[in-house]
Amino acid sequence: MFNIVLVEPEIPQNTGNIVRTCSATGCKLHLVRPLGFEVTDKHLKRAGLDYWDEVDITYYNSFSEVEEKFPNANFYFFTTKGLKRHSDAKLKRGDFLVFGKETKGLPEELLKERKNNCLRIPMIGETRSLNLSNSVAIAVYEGLRQLDFDGFKTEGQLHNSKW
Repeated sequence: MFNIVLVEPEIPQNTGNIVRTCSATGCKLHLVRPLGFEVTDKHLKRAGLDYWDEVDITYYNSFSEVEEKFPNANFYFFTTKGLKRHSDAKLKRGDFLVFGKETKGLPEELLKERKNNCLRIPMIGETRSLNLSNSVAIAVYEGLRQLDFDGFKTEGQLHNSKW
């Protein structure tokens, strides 16, 4: 589906939640070191529940390593500094959705070089930012909406219900 890139994530619970989102959506996860936690961290494992084995995860030592490995890919950078809304991008299968660390976001020099691909999730007031795992979920599901949830189960079924 999509490629989720976390650049230097710091909070294990967020990454664990993102693992679960990747499992539910078929996204591949790319983690750029340094990580703010050990991959064996109990909070990380707990937040990801039993989904760890269902997600394709690759580790990198720098973001440039990701770009070098995928030179023809479309990269979109999610940042509060973005000039376009996240829903303005026309996302396609295989695109890379890039997110920065919880305390600082993505490095400004990285964003300046790629400002046309910087996207912002709209917020009211002076809110600094959204939670990282929520931002990833918003971006992924916007992309899935654009693809009309092709291949996804879109209807539930109630069992033993009085509805």
